[in-house]
Amino acid sequence: MFRLIRLVIFVLFAFLAGILFERDNQKTLCDQSGGSWADGMCSIGGKS
Repeated sequence: MFRLIRLVIFVLFAFLAGILFERDNQKTLCDQSGGSWADGMCSIGGKS
């Protein structure tokens, strides 16, 4: 039973790490393209 709970916890941590990794990657791409990151969105060349 403990192994099953441990598996779920590890999968949850891996999923959250993947989300954080992708968000950081998107922010980096936004900065490289000259955009600004606000509220989870990249705006390039305009106000939003």
